[in-house]
Amino acid sequence: MNLRIAFLTVTFLALAGAPFSNLRADATRSVWDGVYTQDQAKQGRPLYNESCSSCHGDNLIGQDVAPALAGGEFISNWDGLTLGDLFERIRTTMPANKPGSLGREKNAAILAYILSANQFPAGKSELAQQKEVLDEIKISAVKPGKK
Repeated sequence: MNLRIAFLTVTFLALAGAPFSNLRADATRSVWDGVYTQDQAKQGRPLYNESCSSCHGDNLIGQDVAPALAGGEFISNWDGLTLGDLFERIRTTMPANKPGSLGREKNAAILAYILSANQFPAGKSELAQQKEVLDEIKISAVKPGKK
């Protein structure tokens, strides 16, 4: 009897949540929605220059084995992924000589600078520092509504 009640409860909860399962997918934002502030990007520039430019170049186009962080190649490589994916890559592997040493706030500022350098629009709210929040923001090469 208890197993039947448990099964019915789980089934009910699954069905009750079904109408909302697509809501999250529809609510997903993109880098075109102004997901960082201009001030945050300005704070990120000197951090980038100090911690990233020696490998990725002053103009973010990459050098040697370090990939570009701006331009078509960068956007193509990350198109369809999320800012959470990119944030975690930066947070856990950069800078190459001391991975994970910058902290979430600095990494978010650097990522805001990278978004700015790629000409994604700034907005009114700072870029989040939590992967779960950034996982809701898609990197898209093409502005929604344009083909």
